[in-house]
Parts: sequence; structure tokens; C-alpha cells
Amino acid sequence: MIPKTGNRPASNSSLQALSLSALGVVFGDIGTSPLYTLKTVLALTGGKPDRAVILGTLSLVLWTLIIVTTIKYVSFAMRFDNDGEGGILALMSLLGVKLRSRPVILALGLLGAALIYGDGAVTPAISVLSAVEGLIIVAPSFQPYVLTSAVVILIALFFVQSQGTARIGKAFGPIMLAWFVTIALLGVWGIWRHPSVLLAINPMYGFSYLRSGGMTGFLVLGGVFLCVTGAEALYADMGQFGARPIRLAWSAMVFSSLLLNYTGQAALVLEGAPTSENIFFRLCPSALLIPLVALATIATIIASQSIITGAFSMTRQAIHLGWFPRLKVTQTSAEGYGQIYVGAVNWTLMIVTCGLALAFRKSDNLAAAYGIAVSATMLATSALLFNAMREIWGWSFLRAGGIAGVFIIMDASFFAANFSKIASGGYVPLLLAAIAYGIMLVWHCGTKAVSALLQEWIVPIDTFMVDISRRQIPRVPGTAVYLTRTKQDVPPVMVWNVNHNRALHQRLFVLTVDMDSVPWVNEAGRLTMAEVAPQFWRASARYGFMERPDIPVMLRQAHERGCGIDLADITYYVGHETVLSREDGKGLPKWIAACFAMMQRNSVHLSDYFRLPSDALVEIGRQISI
Repeated sequence: MIPKTGNRPASNSSLQALSLSALGVVFGDIGTSPLYTLKTVLALTGGKPDRAVILGTLSLVLWTLIIVTTIKYVSFAMRFDNDGEGGILALMSLLGVKLRSRPVILALGLLGAALIYGDGAVTPAISVLSAVEGLIIVAPSFQPYVLTSAVVILIALFFVQSQGTARIGKAFGPIMLAWFVTIALLGVWGIWRHPSVLLAINPMYGFSYLRSGGMTGFLVLGGVFLCVTGAEALYADMGQFGARPIRLAWSAMVFSSLLLNYTGQAALVLEGAPTSENIFFRLCPSALLIPLVALATIATIIASQSIITGAFSMTRQAIHLGWFPRLKVTQTSAEGYGQIYVGAVNWTLMIVTCGLALAFRKSDNLAAAYGIAVSATMLATSALLFNAMREIWGWSFLRAGGIAGVFIIMDASFFAANFSKIASGGYVPLLLAAIAYGIMLVWHCGTKAVSALLQEWIVPIDTFMVDISRRQIPRVPGTAVYLTRTKQDVPPVMVWNVNHNRALHQRLFVLTVDMDSVPWVNEAGRLTMAEVAPQFWRASARYGFMERPDIPVMLRQAHERGCGIDLADITYYVGHETVLSREDGKGLPKWIAACFAMMQRNSVHLSDYFRLPSDALVEIGRQISI
């Protein structure tokens, strides 16, 4: 098993190194948002913005960064870690551990996770398009090739995923450091040209604009929200780097760079720069524009990479927690557990992302589809934070409600403002999220139904052993390891084996694998076993949702603890159920049973999931009606 590193204490040198690495993985999305955010915000104000509009909208952007990212995520959310892991699924699991999973908690966590898939498909498309569109300023004749170039970059990005990011990942941090230094310097140059823009740090400018802007002012919040679309990544990637490196990178570099750049862009608009073109690239001297476009393109690729990697990690968590069909997860590097590749997710995201780029054609159009999914995710996170403050920290209702209530009000406002985008493209990430949410619910319902049915077919051990003697079933040499969902007695797969093969091994080892709602399980508590009959062992192995189950390794541990397994002569038995709908109308609705059956047929077999040797594996099939 590859060791975790997320919650280990770090020395000053390692802290700085981890902070530099975090720049390349954690902050790519939020770090490239200046490419399109202020331009989108000012376009939503309608007409040519005057001084009050510019200062008001800039104030909203600055204070959204302060409250949502710095206060909510860096100061509060990152204090809730599930054994070092963060993110909405980890928070949901943490609350499940403390509270005994409740339907509302599960619904919020799973909905937030599903919405991240929707956001993950839009982020690469809008980021890469925004960067490539910068070439139009220096070479207007490049306009017909922007879309084609963006799609080629996106396809290339997804095609290299199977190679892993271990090598190129080492270069991400320095590149993003160069990016943040560059946008900070560009912002300072813009502020120097029109320093009165600094008045926008006064939040009253933002309140005044909202008060006087009416419905237009409220809808502008949908554009303002784009400045924090990557804030969820700070929390989700906490397990990979730890809270301290992420906080250091945010406080020392990212936060100030974003504030300076947004302020510098607004200063140019105050000076009279047109808002019809990309304001970000207007900050750059013409002689340096091409290098800036190249750097921006690389930065957006890195931002897209972090979103894709995050989707892989979240998929693995959902699989281990039993909420997603088993997919093939490939470890691409031995250096870090986060270096994985999930082909099914990768190719699905590629098709959807390229389809979105081709359908919307411009970053301005994609902005309408961007934000609604992640705003809903942040709203779900705020609701879970309220529960965490109450149940984990033991805060009173008023104290927790006073703080979490501010987050909920802001997130609800952003979600409501983004809701107006549904007709013009916001339905896309919501549709994708609905599909992901439906897959998780169907899979969980189906697996629960199968498990419940198998529990009805178990046979008491005493009855089984008496029947073996009565029928004079021969006992063959070696050890048989049976993997089962059942928690007690003789599992159905052993009964099926005896009925089919008319023989039974001398040594029997029945194993149930449980995935706990914690990221990691200590080795001391991983395996529990008992000899329930002569040469008949019943065992349970526990793994966290960030671990890779390895049954052969676990069996060596059982052998060392004296259970008598012959490691040189092991045969693995796995039940393979073919799921059908019940004809009597009972059980699950037919459409759910049919969908689950299709998922099961296309999911990775348990033998591959548990990495069982194929030359020592026997699969026993049986039809099950649910």
C-alpha cells in the first residue's frame, strides 16, 4: 500500500516544498479565473459601466474572495478533516462516523459530489478557450482557429492522462508560481495607472451597487461567483498536501495575486479600456502578449489537470464507499497515492468537455453554463459545516448558525443568481450531475438489495458441517478462500460450490471486506478472525476509502497470525451474480433493477478489484432476482 502523506507534520523545508507543489495542483482553477471573471461580470451589468458600477462589482469580487475562500474554506472547512482527508465526501463520511449516517447528510454529500462532476466537465473547456482567445488581440486573423486549437489541446490533455502526472507534476508548482507572480505584477501595473481603484476594498461600494442595481445587480452575482469556482479544491485536496501547505500557499501568494490582478483589470476599465475584449490580456504590454498567452494556456492546462485528477480521486472514494460501480483504477506512480487513472471517467469527461467547447464555441457563452453546479456544491458544503460545528465541535445552535448562516446566505444568493443561467446553458452541468447522482443511487440500492437477499440464503455452520458429513463430501487438500458480503455462518458461494463440484477443501477461509467511512485503517485493526469450526476460519478485513484492498497481502498477515493457511496452495472462490427483475412485482422497481444489472455487467469483477491471481480463481455464477 502506498502511504498517505496528507496529515503528517512538515518541517519548514518540506512545508515550503509542499506549498510550491500545492500551487500547481490545488490552485489551478481559482488561479486562472481572472482570465474570464471580470469580463463576464461587467458584461452582465449591461451597457458601458460607469465608475460606480466598476468599483461596486470589483468590491463584490474582492470580498467574495475574502469571505468564501479565506474565511469559509481556509479558516473553517479545512479544520474538519477525516483523518487528514478533505472534500465534501470526506466531510459526509466524517459526519456519518459521528452521527450514524442520516439521509439528509448522505443526500447533501452525494449531491455535492455529483455536482463536482458537472463542474469538472465545464472547467477545462472555459479555461482553455479563454487562454487561446488571448491570441486574437495580437493576431485578429487567428479568430477562425481558436475553437479548433482549444479542442486539440483538450484532446491531447485527456490522451496523456493514462501516462500519469508524476513527472510533469513536478513542474506544475514552479510554472504556477511564475503565473501568480506574473498576474500580480500585471495587476500592480494596472493599479499604478489608476490608483483610485483601490477604493473598492471598501465593502460599501459593493453593497451600494447591489442596493441600486435592482435585479441586474443581483444577477451580476452569478458572474462574481466565477472568482471562487476553484475554492472547493482547497478543501478537497487537503489530504494530498495537508492543511498547512495549502494555507501557506494561499496566504503568501495566491490570495494577494488574485486581489492585485482583479484590481488592476478594473483600473484599466476605469481608464477607459473596452470591455468587449478580454480585459486580462489588456493588462499586458503588447511586446509580451504572446509569452503571456503561452503561459496562460499552460496554466489553464494545469488547472484542467487538477480538475481531472480530482474527478479520479472522487470516483475512487465513491467506489470504496459503495456508491459507484467498480471501475478499473490504475496507479500510475508509486510516489503518491493520488497518482491514479480511471479510464472510464477520463474518456467520458473528454467527450463531454470537447462537446461543450464545440457547442458553446466561446468562453463568454460557456460562462452561462459555469458556476451553477459549484455554487450548489458550496451550498451543500455550508450545510454540512453547520452540522459539523454542532455535532463535532459541540457549538450551540446560535453560535453555529451565526457563522454557518453567513456562508449559507452567501452561497444561496450565488446559487439563486446562477439559477437564471439554466436556460442559456446552466442546464448542462445540472444534467451531468443528475446522471452521476442517479448512478450512485441506483448502484447503492442494487447492492443493498443483493446483499439483503444473500443474507437470507446463508446456512448455519453446524448444519452445514453435519450435511457435509452426511453426504460424504470429499475434502481435498489446500485452502479455499471465499469472498462474500455475508457477515456470519456459511456464505452462499460455499454452498453453491459444494452443490456444483461435490467437494470441499480441507482448510476454509471465509472473508468479508468492509470499506469504512474513514480514509485509512490502522494495520493493527485491519483484520479480525476467528476459527468457527475445525480448519474453518471466518474473517473480516477493514479498509479506508483512500486505500487499495489487496487480499493476497492480507492473507499473508492472517498466516503470520497462526490461522494455518497454506499460502502455496490457495484457491479463491467468488460469487458472480446475474441480476434479474422480479416477475412478481415485488422488490426494486424494474427500471432500477435493469439499470443496476447493466452497471454490474460492465463493472470491474471483484477478482480484479481485489487483485486476485487469475490462475487461482474460481467464479461461481447464479441468477438473482431483486
